[in-house]
Amino acid sequence: MSDDSHEQNGHERVPSRSRRRFPGISSRTYEHPADRSALVALRRLTGFDTVFKALSSLLPERSLRLLFLSDSVRVSDAQFAHLNDMLRDACYILDLHKVPPMYVTQDPRPNAMCIGLDEPVIVVTTGLVELLDEEEMRAVVGHEVGHALSGHSVYRTILLFLTSLALKVAWIPLGNVAIMAIVTALREWFRKSELSADRAGLLVGQDLRASMRGLMKIAGGNHLHEMNVDAFLAQAEEYEAGGDLRDSVLKILNVLPRSHPFTTVRAAELKRWAESRDYQRIMDGHYPRRTEDKDASVSDSFRQSAASYADDVKNSKDPLMRLVSDLAGGAGDLGGRVRRGFGGFASGDAPKDPKRPQNPPQDGPS
Repeated sequence: MSDDSHEQNGHERVPSRSRRRFPGISSRTYEHPADRSALVALRRLTGFDTVFKALSSLLPERSLRLLFLSDSVRVSDAQFAHLNDMLRDACYILDLHKVPPMYVTQDPRPNAMCIGLDEPVIVVTTGLVELLDEEEMRAVVGHEVGHALSGHSVYRTILLFLTSLALKVAWIPLGNVAIMAIVTALREWFRKSELSADRAGLLVGQDLRASMRGLMKIAGGNHLHEMNVDAFLAQAEEYEAGGDLRDSVLKILNVLPRSHPFTTVRAAELKRWAESRDYQRIMDGHYPRRTEDKDASVSDSFRQSAASYADDVKNSKDPLMRLVSDLAGGAGDLGGRVRRGFGGFASGDAPKDPKRPQNPPQDGPS
């Protein structure tokens, strides 16, 4: 548990090991720049404000809460007490004053979510509880508390509702198109928000190895003796760098229907952040406070998001991102690069036609 014995909600707690607490921490501390910029883009989407206001009043949130109350197990001192300890400890570490209700629902698929419009509700499946050990589960609970602190639950709830609605109106001409435009934008934001919540989970668990193990188990099941963290992270590098431009397009198409980033990508992103100076500064007690949120500069957030995207493009090994980087840098022979990329020649020269006269080599970027 956390760094001190403390009493919260009337329950005395004894720490299992020392963990740093972050009084007054702002969600800006751990939010991925892409999370914030994707949310800004989402809010600017035509028709989103109208849909958001309408659904905020129409969504059956009370019915949803009653459903969990009647058909799931509410975490408490009397039920799933170890999860209740983790939940309160996560809220203590991230200084979330009101502990959200948490439910365990019967589902063999490992999953967890934070939903709710007025107040967040955390739901974890039995498949996840049975899959993870205590430290791995602590990171997951911290992940969901991070969603709650960032206010992600509102948009997650709308995404779930719209995804269901899109299936029901798929037969209406053009009706599904309008809804799916917003669903696609919501999914893009939510994938980025998962990277933020992974960081929150690490701040709560403060054990990178446990976070890595949890992601590996979600990807490959409870077979840690058959898995290796370095090999797992190597998959992420291979996924990002492999193939040609056709593979880059396929990656985009594969991820569009998903609400979560691919697991290897999440693991690599979290490891990079854990090794960064930003993470070390947070652990040393230097982080934005909630009391400063009202004074935070929107333009600074935009600049940070833009800089993050630029760095991602510049440092990416993906063929399409390298092409974008070359285009931004004014690289020559762009058409040739595109032809070689789609032809399976992501690097090196394209094969020459012996019957076609060749131009003499020229100086300059290639």
